[in-house]
Amino acid sequence: MEALGGFAAASLSPPPPHYSTILQTPPWKSLPQRIGQPRLWSPLLCISKTGIDRPRSCNLVGNYEGNSKVNFLLQPMARLNKSFSFRRGLFSVSYGLRPKLRKYTASLQKELNCSEKFKHHVSVHFVRLVVGVMLVMSVSVGVSRTPSWALSEENLLFLEAWRTIDRAYVDKTFNGQSWFRYRENALRNEPMNTREETYMAIKKMLATLDDPFTRFLEPDKFKSLRSGTQGALTGVGLSIGYPTGFDGSPAGLLVISATPGGPASRAGILSGDVILTIDGTSTETMGIYDAAERLQGPEGSSVELTIRSGPDIKHLSLMRERVSLNPVKSRLCKMPGLGKDSPKIGYIKLASFNQNASGAVKEAIESLRSNDVNAFVLDLRDNSGGLFPEGVEIAKIWLEKGVIVYICDGRGIRDIYDTDGSSVVAASEPLAVLVNKGTASASEILAGALKDNKRAVLFGEPTFGKGKIQSVFELSDGSGLAVTVARYETPAHIDIDKVGIAPDHPLPTPFPKDAEGFCGCLMDPTSACYLNRVQLFSR
Repeated sequence: MEALGGFAAASLSPPPPHYSTILQTPPWKSLPQRIGQPRLWSPLLCISKTGIDRPRSCNLVGNYEGNSKVNFLLQPMARLNKSFSFRRGLFSVSYGLRPKLRKYTASLQKELNCSEKFKHHVSVHFVRLVVGVMLVMSVSVGVSRTPSWALSEENLLFLEAWRTIDRAYVDKTFNGQSWFRYRENALRNEPMNTREETYMAIKKMLATLDDPFTRFLEPDKFKSLRSGTQGALTGVGLSIGYPTGFDGSPAGLLVISATPGGPASRAGILSGDVILTIDGTSTETMGIYDAAERLQGPEGSSVELTIRSGPDIKHLSLMRERVSLNPVKSRLCKMPGLGKDSPKIGYIKLASFNQNASGAVKEAIESLRSNDVNAFVLDLRDNSGGLFPEGVEIAKIWLEKGVIVYICDGRGIRDIYDTDGSSVVAASEPLAVLVNKGTASASEILAGALKDNKRAVLFGEPTFGKGKIQSVFELSDGSGLAVTVARYETPAHIDIDKVGIAPDHPLPTPFPKDAEGFCGCLMDPTSACYLNRVQLFSR
């Protein structure tokens, strides 16, 4: 992702033990108890036996299906039930006892009646007690949960950003940290009382990923980024990359490309130059989106830049203007030859991948074909990329079939973009592609697809080496996130990140970057940049 400058645990305690009781005769013996597995008690189950003088055995049958909280509340009730209902159960089988025991029946029956009354009163009071305990527990739980449920609007915005990264970010280790733990710690410790504090908390969160391309965008910066892919904006016409330093020299912001014909290009700013200051403010620790905002401004206003170009330091004053992002320029180059049969080469300069790019390339091809071109040259020098889908669509214009790019995440290949020829426009004419260190991102996807499918010959120097793909996500308040969602590999499974794509051949030095100069180098054999047609399209 380049900037166009000028353009959220609870722990459960184990359930308490319950007691499994087996009723036995004679009834005056103590009732043995055995500690068993946790169970939720069912009603007393009596199993009838045949014969009038044989007892029935009664057992408690239980099955644990509830949670520990339910079991905890039921446990005291179960114990009280055992102390009374078990005795009642004894007398439900007393008619089968031996005769010497029958004299005790009347007195025991009275005891039972007293037990019934006592059981009733105790049960009522105990139920009231349990209800009261439950109410107190409910209130205490509600109070203890208040902080986690009382999320402010600022907390919710932070969680929206956290959730976006959680779902979309390419590295599911999140730079070797617990992403859920970070969320809990941030909500507990980071101040989020104002929108500015929330934005700072989001930026701090993203910084832990150590990924310069995953960035937070305030609403105005998000709007600016979106407009940069839609056609035109006001600024100085620079595409800038992440901060870098060279050979121990002061770090700055790298110029990826200067828009042809724009203020920066006219002032001689080149790909590879380093911006040291903007209006007197050092860029050593300045983010690319902050820099892009400083480079833009009202039409007609000026901006002061300090540029390091090779060993030279330049101080420049540039006037901001409305820079049209027409992505394509084309020209017909006639080669030396005889009459109508002289070779004709169609030159197409693709400056950026905005939403108009693929359509503009098709129009240029059709226009040049109407003039009987024999071959094409696609110039991707200083094209810093843009919209990924446009890069794929332009590759389909030139390829009859084949893989365009592999999209990979932390688990390997996630998506394969290929073509079946249904969108092809120019699959047969010879094609050369010009690249340099300003060729980045979507441009590298296109160049890699054409090279690995042996559709084109690449000329120039190794490309920039940006092999990661970002998606832009808008948050509810109009701000946004640029998130690294994947990396890509060329059709030959080459990961170009920080390496770039190597060309097949170098270009003569110096070699012009404009259409007219390019045609001159093809037509004049005495020129230092001369490159004949055979050299241009041979491997």
